Amino acid sequence: MKEFLLIDANSLIHRSFHALPPLTTPQGAPINAVYGLSSILLKLIREHNPEYVAAAFDRPEATFRKVMYQEYKAHRPPTASELVSQLVEAHHTFEEFGIKVMEQPGLEADDIVGTLAEKMKKEPDVKVIIFSGDKDNLQLIDGDKVVVELLKTGVSKTVTYNEALFLQDYGFSPAQLVDYKALIGDTSDNIPGVTGIGPKGATDLIKQFGTIEKVYEEVGLIAKEVLRKKLEAGRDSAFLSKELATIKRDADLPVSLEDLKRKPMDTEGLKKYFTELGFRSLTERL
Repeated sequence: MKEFLLIDANSLIHRSFHALPPLTTPQGAPINAVYGLSSILLKLIREHNPEYVAAAFDRPEATFRKVMYQEYKAHRPPTASELVSQLVEAHHTFEEFGIKVMEQPGLEADDIVGTLAEKMKKEPDVKVIIFSGDKDNLQLIDGDKVVVELLKTGVSKTVTYNEALFLQDYGFSPAQLVDYKALIGDTSDNIPGVTGIGPKGATDLIKQFGTIEKVYEEVGLIAKEVLRKKLEAGRDSAFLSKELATIKRDADLPVSLEDLKRKPMDTEGLKKYFTELGFRSLTERL
């Protein structure tokens, strides 16, 4: 099997920015997030040696989710100026590694990842590995064909989820993660969920009914009156939340697998780039 490595770039850069101490270039510009990203990329290429690779970025424009629900991610503070400049530089970093950058107005990086994973998993000899710090991507797992290598702590420890491990940890399938989030919501994205439904209650409902559509088809049969009333009161919020939590898999991305073939690493070019940024330790790793 040839590996197609799909990188959720924004989550890696944000994780690096918050996990690593301040670091500046020889010219004094903040650069810790790009350092963390570069270190992760060296590790990924060494460990996976992927045949194909792409990096997905968010765009600054409003996404279709924001249009659908104005409160989506509304509680998040503005991106720090020290990080904004590094998000711009990170595009250059991927280019130096020979990795194609993908982004599209109106979409989040997750939607690009979801669309490419859905498209490329149909290739008979390709395994899709999604690398991310965002648990939302776990909904994209498909057996052993699409797996998610998830950052657990900082920027070094990861766990790779296939369908079997996800089921073991969560008690339901990856496809049902959006139904679970429809019930409990997601504070990090300001997805409301159903008021009064927690993780245990949501898990029990998903195990019993499978989807929120089925939950509401049979809500009148739920014996616990308190739970039934919570669900009935939160019906609209549940269906909105599921739509917000669902990663798009059919975006218009006219790209083929061969378009994403990894270019040979230009070691000398990377050494020069790392030297310009003051990454002496990464230059030595090369």
